[in-house]
Amino acid sequence: MIEFYTWNTPNGRKISVALEEMGLAYNVHPVNIGKNEQFAPSFLAISPNNRIPAIVDTDGPGGKPISVFESGAILIYLAEKTGKFLPMDTRAKVPVLEWLMWQMGGFGPMPGQVHHFLQVADPVDQKYGLERYSKETRRLYGVLNKQLEGKAYVAGECSIADFAILGWAWRHERHQVDLADFPNVKRWYETIMARPGTKKGFEVALN
Repeated sequence: MIEFYTWNTPNGRKISVALEEMGLAYNVHPVNIGKNEQFAPSFLAISPNNRIPAIVDTDGPGGKPISVFESGAILIYLAEKTGKFLPMDTRAKVPVLEWLMWQMGGFGPMPGQVHHFLQVADPVDQKYGLERYSKETRRLYGVLNKQLEGKAYVAGECSIADFAILGWAWRHERHQVDLADFPNVKRWYETIMARPGTKKGFEVALN
């Protein structure tokens, strides 16, 4: 059983989608980040950076529990546990890991900054940050759009890289991006959102 500590955020949705796609049994434990529950000692014991999501696998290696924090690490752990959505062959695995790291390092932090600056009330304080991070977010959508040309999924077959990227593409309207401007991303987004496991991953309550 996977004990899943999360909230209804892009990073939380990455994991709910992966759990459903992989067919794993799990329990959701909402961590209300609006009420600072991420700073509770019990949560910090499994997620020392006070960020969701985090998991505890009660049936970890050797049959003993193991905790994992950071969404990218969780995705890799779950893929290796189930043997799904991460190829064994090195040549096929490398692009999955590349695009997973691309999301973790850019396509998440950058639109996250857009979310932040959209909430800044003073237009003078808002202007530079919003322009900077909106431009970079759109650049990243362009990179993804080029990668998806002629491909159903970002690294060939559907993988944990797609789940990671989807968590943030799901919020495209919030960071003021029209997917019609990126037709390959739009096609990919509609394709993956239609998958039964992905649909369930977005329907499960996380808060």
